[in-house]
Amino acid sequence: MKKVADWQLAHQKEVKHHPMDWTNATLYIGMVKWAELADKVDKDETYYKWLVDIGNRYSWKANKRMYHADDLAVCQMFIDVYKRYKDKSMLQPTIERIDWILEHPSKGSLIIDYSNQTTLERWSWCDALFMAPPIFTRLYKETGNKKYLEFVDKEYKASTIFLYDLEERMFFRDSRYFYQREANGKKVFWGRGNGWVLGGLTEMLQDLPKKNSYRQFYEDLFVEMCNRMVEIQQPDGLWHASLLDPETYAVPETSCSSFIIYALAYGINEGLLDKATYLPALLKAWKATLGTIDNEGKLGYVQPIGADPKKVTKDMTEVYGVGAFLMAGTELYKMAK
Repeated sequence: MKKVADWQLAHQKEVKHHPMDWTNATLYIGMVKWAELADKVDKDETYYKWLVDIGNRYSWKANKRMYHADDLAVCQMFIDVYKRYKDKSMLQPTIERIDWILEHPSKGSLIIDYSNQTTLERWSWCDALFMAPPIFTRLYKETGNKKYLEFVDKEYKASTIFLYDLEERMFFRDSRYFYQREANGKKVFWGRGNGWVLGGLTEMLQDLPKKNSYRQFYEDLFVEMCNRMVEIQQPDGLWHASLLDPETYAVPETSCSSFIIYALAYGINEGLLDKATYLPALLKAWKATLGTIDNEGKLGYVQPIGADPKKVTKDMTEVYGVGAFLMAGTELYKMAK
């Protein structure tokens, strides 16, 4: 993990995305988990300081679009860093932004239409279920205010009813894919899209107490999806850009695989998944992921930004893939301990 984290920091100036964009936000979410581990094990605050510098530079404020999940994702890191330093200036802008959304809920449609931006104000695409919902469960954990749970539960369930395929136990990326098919005739289920959902569920479950009345729905969905992921794990140990057409997309995709590893490791650690059943799949996937990292620490086989399966090569990397890898690794470290 250190090798991969350090490679990314050394190459961060080459990243073209805005620092408050969802791409970098995903890196930060993984990096703050790594920062906590590095500080605990090696008394190394380097990574925390890097994250604090970013927060200070942008006054701990999320990106511009008020409702858009992609622009809110960075708030997860802000809350996590706040938990380390307890500086209210790190948290207050997030509370103000989310409270405004609660007071002015969007009435946008879940039928996605990029020519109508109101259809992107709610969680109308499955990636959004990683970007935004964990903010609300984090705020509930920090404040104890149930208004955050009431909102996230209503919106999350609306998105799930709309996008979740009960037969395949996976999420369509958005409404445009309901009737599309892969070359082999199967439905289009994007690897990273479903990885986003599992990553987000893992984040949410960490903040929902065991006896919380809202928890059971998310726990059940988490277990059901983890079970499905193990069923379709490929012989190479990983998951591909298309979950149901791995022959057309014949190489592994490490961002989706890392999110799935993260979920499996968390599920085993928390007793939600049977260790005897899931541990072999988890270890096979982790070993395969390590094989995609070059000698310098560059994580390969990360699909570029997209909304559906695309071809991937070993030279492709992205900040969000590194973030997912760090999430997976820190959860595996807990298991190793």
